Amino acid sequence: MSKILIIDDEKSIRNTLKDILSYENYEISLAENGIEGLEIAKNDEFDVILCDIKMPKMDGIEVLEQVQELAIDTPIIMISGHGNIDTAVESIKKGAFDFIEKPLDLNRILITIKNAMDKSKLITETKVLKRKVNKKYEMIGESDAINKVNEMIDKVAPTDARVLITGSNGTGKELVAHRIHEQSNRCKSPFIEVNCAAIPSELIESELFGHEKGAFTSAHKQRKGKFELADGGTLFLDEIGDMSLSAQAKVLRALQENRITRVGGDKEIKVNVRVIAATNKNLATEIENNNFREDLYHRLSVILITVPSLNERIEDVPLLANHFVDMICGEMGLPVKKIKEDALKELKKINYTGNIREFRNIIERLIILGQESISADDVRSYTKSAD
Repeated sequence: MSKILIIDDEKSIRNTLKDILSYENYEISLAENGIEGLEIAKNDEFDVILCDIKMPKMDGIEVLEQVQELAIDTPIIMISGHGNIDTAVESIKKGAFDFIEKPLDLNRILITIKNAMDKSKLITETKVLKRKVNKKYEMIGESDAINKVNEMIDKVAPTDARVLITGSNGTGKELVAHRIHEQSNRCKSPFIEVNCAAIPSELIESELFGHEKGAFTSAHKQRKGKFELADGGTLFLDEIGDMSLSAQAKVLRALQENRITRVGGDKEIKVNVRVIAATNKNLATEIENNNFREDLYHRLSVILITVPSLNERIEDVPLLANHFVDMICGEMGLPVKKIKEDALKELKKINYTGNIREFRNIIERLIILGQESISADDVRSYTKSAD
């Protein structure tokens, strides 16, 4: 049952609204002044708050301001018998969902409450999704190696410095990029990812910078590139070591001038993008072999973060195992399985050439094929022999 808080100093109004809304199957709480209403709002969760403006002790505008300061997300509908346009505008500017004049119109109230409920549900769903996203990109581990990475992320994230992330396949370079974006001032703007290894060299420039209609045979309409789509946010260039030299030259120019030109066009487009790049290649060797531009390397590697292999932080295996068990069992709708101590010791013996990606696959295999409590025998049976 949806819950509504009514704050009004007129007893007749409170009781009338309570009767009407209770009949509509809402659970109602009442407050006779702003101070009481604010205390109730602090200590309970509501889907909507109806608040009068003219009240003794604390008026409705003060209540609204206090609710905003406390970061209470409940939509607030302001009501007043002394309404005018200025009051209504002030209420909306300060964060009210809507403003209704007395005498109250029943249909208007019910429609406004329904609309506010829809907003409340969207807020709740957004919070749940954000929690899921944050959990998805959570850095699991307490080893010195992973703590150093987290410390680097904490320091660099609030800045606009470019970051180059290095490490073997499956170590979690994408995870680091997401964490930097989430903790940055750009977190509410787009995070756009480009896998440079997955795009053919002849298409990478169009992918990054977009193209004009007719720029090439299949360019039937104008298309924005990833730099434009990431404007104001973060562009993650994954596996940048696989990018062609011609594309590297254009990326370098974009980083130098903060401007791009679409393929087949001559108009310069200003972009405001933070670039994070990642590679599993040794770029120093690639530079020596003339496969990667040294000037681009120096542009990208303002901050260099090296993600350790799982073998370099093997002490994190118990935490990672329990994390993946919870996650995978939740995804499969299974009861959470327990991993025995002897199983954890056995997991620590494995040489993880595929790093976290390989480890997750092993845990999923053990959940599907292992016993209710995963044992050392299960680990030995369903994984390759430890090196």
